[in-house]
Amino acid sequence: METWRPCGMHLRVLSSSVQNNSSDLKHKKDENHCVTKYDSSDLHQESSQVSLSNTHNIGLDAVVRPSPFQEICEEEALRIQVPSALPPVSFTLRPYVDQSETLSKLVQLGVDLWKLEQRPNVGSMLVKLDFHADVAPRLLFLKDLGVEESKLGSLLTKNPFILTESLENLEARVAYLRSKKFSAQSVAAMVSKAPYLLNFSVKRLDNRLGFFQQLLGLSSEKTQNLVIRLPKLLCGSLEPVKENLKVCELEFGFRENEIRQIVTTVPKVLLADKRKLTQIFDFVHNTMGISHSLIAKFPQVLNAKFLRIRERHLFLEYLSRAQYQPSQPSYISLDRLVILPDEIFCSDVALATLEDFEQFQKTL
Repeated sequence: METWRPCGMHLRVLSSSVQNNSSDLKHKKDENHCVTKYDSSDLHQESSQVSLSNTHNIGLDAVVRPSPFQEICEEEALRIQVPSALPPVSFTLRPYVDQSETLSKLVQLGVDLWKLEQRPNVGSMLVKLDFHADVAPRLLFLKDLGVEESKLGSLLTKNPFILTESLENLEARVAYLRSKKFSAQSVAAMVSKAPYLLNFSVKRLDNRLGFFQQLLGLSSEKTQNLVIRLPKLLCGSLEPVKENLKVCELEFGFRENEIRQIVTTVPKVLLADKRKLTQIFDFVHNTMGISHSLIAKFPQVLNAKFLRIRERHLFLEYLSRAQYQPSQPSYISLDRLVILPDEIFCSDVALATLEDFEQFQKTL
């Protein structure tokens, strides 16, 4: 009995397989437009594959695979899915560059893909873009706007999302800026300096211009000059701006007209680090003895490096030449103190050699 039961089970499976095979052959003969009919050699070959002598090769899960030379109908051909040449999953954009025209063109423009792939969802967004439909029209728009081709790579590295903005929105925002008397050259320069500028709606741009004009009491022309020099004011958060204005007024003690003079001359003061700004003001005003009015007259000192101010002042003090009052002889202005390179500062201001200044720096 141990030898009979398996044999019977194989026979039942064999019988079922042969019946199914015959049924399949009959069904295939009826489908004249889809599959080529079998000839006698095919039937003989098919029959030999299920002969009793090979029953040990047929299992319960046996599957008859179609021949690669078998003809199929149009409907079946349309259902065939060809796998993409792109890798299904990757942690870097490098494997996609050779297969993606968009990525290869962006690399040629100077876009740093390694920076973009570190930002959430940016890599998948770029892979899905079509170069001719999505990327090329926006590149032409930026070029027509006046953005230099050499700056496109840097712009797109900082703001790849401009490639997903509609051309209608981009054109509307440029038209708004032009209606506010910004020249074409100014708009191009602003977009190059602040790549996210055209991602913001016309309403937001209008609100920002009105905010700075009212808060600082500026004319339309001075407001334009302010944002042309620092277009990030239209894009970033307003909290640092409000905080620095409050610090200048309440902690430093500047008057309203002095603050206006400072920010229109050096707009970066509005976005400067509060700790750095406080450190410089404290040294210039309390250690060097410079009045509020003189600082407002030469506000570049608030944007200089603290180490440079400190080293040069101490060197002048060592030489007994630290004289910053305009009414006194040997007067040294703040702009000459911080703007001039070391060699010219030593020869024209300190009346010393560069070697003397370098030796003094080693003592600090």
